Amino acid sequence: QVQLVESGGSSVQAGGSLRLSCTASGNPYSMGWFRQVPGKEREGLAAMNGVHTTRYADSMKGRFSISRDVAKNTLYLQMNILTPDDTAMYYCAAASTPLSNSQLLSSYAYNSWGQGTQVTVSS
Repeated sequence: QVQLVESGGSSVQAGGSLRLSCTASGNPYSMGWFRQVPGKEREGLAAMNGVHTTRYADSMKGRFSISRDVAKNTLYLQMNILTPDDTAMYYCAAASTPLSNSQLLSSYAYNSWGQGTQVTVSS
């Protein structure tokens, strides 16, 4: 399994921006960002196959942007116009085998997870 370490979570005011980073021990083909609040299921936000194919949850389009730097083994999530509803623990995930586009936002398709980084947005 791939080792994943997230960073970049913080407390911000509504309307602010954050960039999360996830450094991997390798370069898995399929990687994604998820978030979870207590009592709710883990929610897929954005994911990538390789460096060009991206998929976003409909509610994230226009505000969140995923990218990766293969040379640094790092996946990023740029989050803009944050609202209190974005408050959650954010997780990076990687799959040991390439995922289909339809699987990219499904948490069940991933088998490596980071420890999470907390994002708190205040009004």
